[in-house]
Amino acid sequence: MTINIILLGPPGAGKGTQARKLEEERGLVQLSTGDMLRAARSSGTEMGRRVAEVMDRGELVTDEIVIGLIREKLAEGGNGFIFDGFPRTLAQADALGALLDETGMTLDAVIEMQVDDAALVRRITGRFTCGNCGEVYHDETKPTAKPGVCDACGSTDLGRRADDNEDSLKTRLLEYYKKTSPLIGYYYAKGKLAPVDGLAAMDEVGAQIAAALNGK
Repeated sequence: MTINIILLGPPGAGKGTQARKLEEERGLVQLSTGDMLRAARSSGTEMGRRVAEVMDRGELVTDEIVIGLIREKLAEGGNGFIFDGFPRTLAQADALGALLDETGMTLDAVIEMQVDDAALVRRITGRFTCGNCGEVYHDETKPTAKPGVCDACGSTDLGRRADDNEDSLKTRLLEYYKKTSPLIGYYYAKGKLAPVDGLAAMDEVGAQIAAALNGK
């Protein structure tokens, strides 16, 4: 039985982490807008050439192109899909709904990862990553056992994302609240919304998502 879900929440809420868990546990395919655009650009397909042309001009890729990429992915089939980073606006939500109707597919749930902004700032500004293996750490909640050395692979290539600072995060949060948070009411009205505590421990968040999807 296939299942299609949207992960909704502000930057740093943990959407990517939970998407990976759902991929492993349920065999779902994560559709990340950024990943799809990068893959399309190097694919050599007609859609890929359109993406490359737009990006080379320094312009934003249109909703039409993103929907086209999603249409291609949906045609590949599978156990279901996780929409991560799309939709971001009400117009995109309408377009995605029309595409799912067109392809005879359904949207089963929208997981809203709820967070407290102040706690989110602490989470993001304390985050650092191993550049070699991708393991994620945190100054307070998950420091490395040996300072400056990755626990997983022993690399010393540890660093922080350039936008993992308080000013940048507040800018990203403002963008989220202006453009994306209206989707909460949109999907609530459609009976699809399932809120979870995005600041709980990773396994607890996963358990809440599993409970929300139980029977779907």
